[in-house]
Amino acid sequence: MTITVDGLPDGFVITDDGPGIPEGDRDKVFEVGYTTGEDGTGFGLPIVQEVADAHGWDVRLTDADHGGARYEITRVDVVDN
Repeated sequence: MTITVDGLPDGFVITDDGPGIPEGDRDKVFEVGYTTGEDGTGFGLPIVQEVADAHGWDVRLTDADHGGARYEITRVDVVDN
């Protein structure tokens, strides 16, 4: 699987080229313990959501342009170097 990170005007986006996440499961992936993997713990994305909440960020899950999942993290204070 390939993961790509790109900037957004008010945050960043992480995409992958995996199988994606069905629309009906997108809210569930942020619940503690939810996993579809045999060896999964269901802790990863809930931790992402908790960190985002602690910083006042928003996390949105959609489809990537070429399949896979797209996680948009917005409301981030972006600093130009």
